[in-house]
Formats: sequence, C-alpha cells, structure tokens
Amino acid sequence: MSFNKIIAIGNLGRDPELRYTPQGDAVCDFSIAVNDRKRDKAGEYQDVTTWFKVTLWRRQAENASKYLTKGRSVYVEGRLQVEEWTDRDGKNRYTLVIQGSDIHFISDTRGDEMSSEPASDNEFAGQDVSARKATVESTVAPADDDIPF
Repeated sequence: MSFNKIIAIGNLGRDPELRYTPQGDAVCDFSIAVNDRKRDKAGEYQDVTTWFKVTLWRRQAENASKYLTKGRSVYVEGRLQVEEWTDRDGKNRYTLVIQGSDIHFISDTRGDEMSSEPASDNEFAGQDVSARKATVESTVAPADDDIPF
C-alpha cells in the first residue's frame, strides 16, 4: 500500500495562469513559497524557502485564477510529484509539483474577507462563510516577515 498526500501553506510567487485543454477543462498553474525557520551553525535563525508549482483543474482552477494574486496566502492539499527537466546548460533540474485536490484562500494582511472562501466543490458546501473562515484560520499562516519577496 502507498499514499501520496501533501499539505502546504504558502504565498503565491506569481499570478495564476489559466488555460483550457482542447476538451474544455480549465487548468491553472501558479507557484507558492513555503518558509521554514531553522538555526544555522552559528545559532542564528535563517529562513529556508521551498518552492512548489501548483496545478489545479476545472472549477478550482477557475476560482484560483479569479481570486488569487501574487503574494496572497493559500492552503493547498494534493499529490506531490517531481518534474525533471534540462536547463540551457544541459544540467538536470527538478521541480516539486503539487497536483491540487483541495485549496483554501487565506485572508491577506489587509483582512480581505473574500479570500477566505474555499474553492473546494465538496468539503464546505453547507457551511456559512464564518464557519469556513474559522476552519481556514485554524491553520497556521506565515507571518509577514516570512514572505520571501
């Protein structure tokens, strides 16, 4: 038996890009930065940033494209994949990709209420906005000084 699931909370590194397949399915790609604070050998705290490319499909893709912008906080759940590619110098490079299955928009520092609504089709269908916001805010969001840009 095997299991592949990742949960990431981070900030968008660029605006989402929406496109459609020939069959008419929406696909949205964007990148998120996830910060981790670690001590170095000298005992000083250093921020370590891990970048993920996120791919969403159908309704979630359209919602992400509509409501998300660079710098916004987002909660993403999905399957982790590694894409291998070759750069201009012929070196093998790797990109961490999350094939998103669930996404929640987290309020930004300005307190924008619209962004706290989940884009999921199923999980919060019967809840009002305040119940959904409480669920999203129960996750730990990065502090303003943790944003890598």
